Order: sequence, then C-alpha cells, then structure tokens
Amino acid sequence: MGFWSGLRVVVTGGAGFLGSHLVECLRPQGCAEIVVPRSRDYDLVKAQAVQRLFRDARPDIVIHLAARVGGIEANRRNPGRFFYENLMMGAQLMEEARLAGVRKFVAIGTICAYPKFTPVPFKEDDLWNGYPEETNAPYGMAKKMLLVQAQAYRQQFGFPAITLLPVNLYGPRDNFDLETSHVIPAMIRKFVEARRAGQSEVVLWGSGKPTREFLFVRDAAQGILLATERYSDQAPVNLGAGFEISIADLATLIAKGTRYNGRLVWDASRPDGQPRRCLDVSRAEKEFGFRATTPFEEGLRETIAWYEASTV
Repeated sequence: MGFWSGLRVVVTGGAGFLGSHLVECLRPQGCAEIVVPRSRDYDLVKAQAVQRLFRDARPDIVIHLAARVGGIEANRRNPGRFFYENLMMGAQLMEEARLAGVRKFVAIGTICAYPKFTPVPFKEDDLWNGYPEETNAPYGMAKKMLLVQAQAYRQQFGFPAITLLPVNLYGPRDNFDLETSHVIPAMIRKFVEARRAGQSEVVLWGSGKPTREFLFVRDAAQGILLATERYSDQAPVNLGAGFEISIADLATLIAKGTRYNGRLVWDASRPDGQPRRCLDVSRAEKEFGFRATTPFEEGLRETIAWYEASTV
C-alpha cells in the first residue's frame, strides 16, 4: 500500500496552473478522494467558507496552493489585496486543519519571500536576513507567514505542517494574461502575437540584466508530492532547478523558440524587480530526493507549443 492509498486530499488551487498538474500526478496514487475547492463554492478568504470546506471534505492531507498572485505590475497595483487575501487564506486553512487533526498540511510559499539582496544561491537559512524586493514584498510577506504559523503550530500543538518555497514556475496552462502573467508566458505571448502580426519590434520591461531561475511545472508537482510523502521537518525547503539565466538571454531563447525575428527593445523606465534569483536546492535532494529533471529549453519548447496550439 502506497503513502496516498485511501487518503482524502484537499488541493486548494487545484484547478489552477500548478494545481492542475499536481492533481494529474495524484490521480494514479490511489487516493480515496481528491477535493479541489473552487472559489465560486468556497471563498477561502472567508472563515465560514473554510470551515464548511473542512466539514464537507474531511481531509487527511491538505496541500495549499491557492494564491492571489501575478507579475510585477499586478503586485504594484494590488499590494493590499495580495497581502490580505494570501494571509487570510493561509492562516484560516492551517487553523482549521489543526482543529480537524489532518495528518499533514503542506504550505506552498514563494521565492518572493527572500530578502531583496539575498546572496546567490539563496539558502533557506537566509530567509530572514532582510526585507523582500519592494514590488512584491506584501505578497512575499503574506506567504512567509505560512512558515511562521507552521513552525509556531508545530512548537505548541505538534501540528505536522511543512513549508516549501518554489522558484518561478513555467509550463503548459500557465497564465498568459499580459496584465497578471509572469515573465515567460508574457514573453511567449508578446513574441507569438508580434510574429503573427508582422511587427518589427517588441518592447520588453526593464534592462534585461536581472537573473531568474525557472522550474518546469510538472517537476514542481513531483517535488511537492515527494515532500508530502517523505518530509516532516519544520525547516523550509527550496524547490528549484538550481540554475539562473538573465532576462535578456531568456528573451533571446524565447524569441528563437517562437520564431520571432524582430528587434527586442528594452524599456529601462520599467522596474527590473529583484536583481538575482537562484536557489540552493541541496536540501530538497537530501531530505526527500527531489531533483528537477526537465531541461530548460525542452520545457520552453513544450510551453510555447501549448500556447501556440491554444491560440490558433
């Protein structure tokens, strides 16, 4: 009998980008039931809705992926909303999980919780050595409270919560809305639309100098499932691929992958965000055997192909 056999599992955000891939990975594992609460039925910002979810679902495991999230511009426009809604969802879900006696609560945090000038590669022990980058600090701090709550509940109640910190994700079914998307889907959409329209140039945000790390979404889903099965400590754990690429080099790769041959123009009046992001991923490999396996260019090709096919 496997770990998941016969368990009732709630996956908040299970209909979203990461969540849909995670649920697909869960289905063959023999769960008694996988419950994906939809926002139209359960507004997880509201305490009464969270309480009703636990009465209805009676979960053994809760994997909390749901988040109010977006790219730099979405964070700049909605700092209060992003802070409040993410804080309330996490705090109330974990409290109700504690009261319900769930076997494990898996809190999915964010790389945005790290200090703005964290030494590269980011080590989990550096998490409290400064304030996050300003454009997404409210979101990052709200998600960081999941770690505080998980450790406090473990200390006082012996509550079995773990906290994972995934780096920027990408892959099929990502959010390609230019108002709220992250950098990879935004670039893919801009280049594909520019190629189809015959545009001679594409304007991109910032200087192109910052670096980022990216994790393919199915790798992230596998990492979360491995951690749920094998990890039971209070220390947070990075989930990443262990490499960094400049935004300028990323743009060149995506332009090539989308067959866009026009000029790339950098608008330096737009914010760059955090200067560098790259994770130390050794703890995940040591503690629960996770290592990303999807080569970056292969993941990009699959993501581009999915977007092109979905917008024909």
